[in-house]
Amino acid sequence: MSSAASRTKATSGQNRTRARRQQPAVIQQPARAMRRDAVRNYERILESAREVFGESGADACIEEIAARAGVGVGTVYRRFASKDALIDELLRLALDELITAAEDALARTDGHGLEELLRAFGQSFADHARYANLLLGRRPDASAARRIRAATAELTARAVSAGALGPGITSADVTALIGAMRGMVQTSGDATPEVWHRFLDIHLAGMRATTSPARSD
Repeated sequence: MSSAASRTKATSGQNRTRARRQQPAVIQQPARAMRRDAVRNYERILESAREVFGESGADACIEEIAARAGVGVGTVYRRFASKDALIDELLRLALDELITAAEDALARTDGHGLEELLRAFGQSFADHARYANLLLGRRPDASAARRIRAATAELTARAVSAGALGPGITSADVTALIGAMRGMVQTSGDATPEVWHRFLDIHLAGMRATTSPARSD
């Protein structure tokens, strides 16, 4: 074989090698773009679902959710098999937010972590007030619920020990307060911060009292 032919063959092989090395980069770029699109669609669907569930409750339809999200109905169904699956996802996210708040509160050492967590509960109830009945109709993740209950009990004990709450206050009392705050937000239909902040402040003031008021005969 001539030296010219050998050089030609070598150059051709080098070109094919470079082409193969370059090929993966060309393929991977659209995949990354698709992942970004999927995340954006997921967030749009959830935001739209919150709006539509808040307006229509259980009568909300996937078609309306898809339309407001600016995606096709098929896109919604590829991510969520049913309307119930979409509601379950909203509940999961709400619980995740509360777990994060509980972990932040547990990181405090000043005895005021419980109040921080209670305010996180109030904000969560307000954020989801318009479709809370749908979330309450679902079964929450048992592990998440246990973690929140355990954090509430631990933070209550810390608050009592630090003198932030009266010595007779128990985690059952705090759980009752959480339920009352949730009911207040739902029944009043007013989720503005001023309403539930005042409600919580009044009850916390009562729980801080260490002595009972004198009773008149």
